[in-house]
Amino acid sequence: MKKNKYTTVVFDLGNVLINFDHNLWVVNLNKIENGIGTKMRDFYKKNMHIARDYESGKISDNEFIALNLKLLDYKVSEEEFCRIFSNIFTESNEVTNLLPKLKKNYSLVLLSNTSNIHKKYGWEHYAFLKNFDHFVLSHEIGAIKPDEKIYKAVEDFTNQPPETHIFIDDILENIEAAKKKGWDAIHFTGYNNLVEEFKSKSIL
Repeated sequence: MKKNKYTTVVFDLGNVLINFDHNLWVVNLNKIENGIGTKMRDFYKKNMHIARDYESGKISDNEFIALNLKLLDYKVSEEEFCRIFSNIFTESNEVTNLLPKLKKNYSLVLLSNTSNIHKKYGWEHYAFLKNFDHFVLSHEIGAIKPDEKIYKAVEDFTNQPPETHIFIDDILENIEAAKKKGWDAIHFTGYNNLVEEFKSKSIL
């Protein structure tokens, strides 16, 4: 039985519900031709704004794919690129197993900085997603965390006061932005810490 103020538990996706490793696409591209994955990684290290612009919907799928195919000297097809680029995720089963328990008492919202390619080719097949009542995704909203706009999109869905939301994210900057909105929040550092926090707040 719920005995607290919360109505909505909001989860980040990456490195909370699913882990990811960008080095996997580097390795897999290098298998096609030695060095092309490394070249692409080095480009993004110097041009991090491109990934942010893509995740915030400022760059279209077609534009992003065309840029990367050119970077890769057209050594892969569009489909191959999307699959290799997105084959980086692994479910965090301990955390996702909490979702059915939480769903009994709370609305669940997924709040993620992500892209359409990663969604389509990387994570939308996971069965745990059925527990969520709503997805708020950066590329659809046109903003990335910690932009206030993306948190407002959650509130527009829930239609609940800010203080009734609790947010779980692995990035402290995103947590602080949620708190500025009046939400409660948990900085995710691992499953055990999350369970302790949930219990201390009478969520589990």
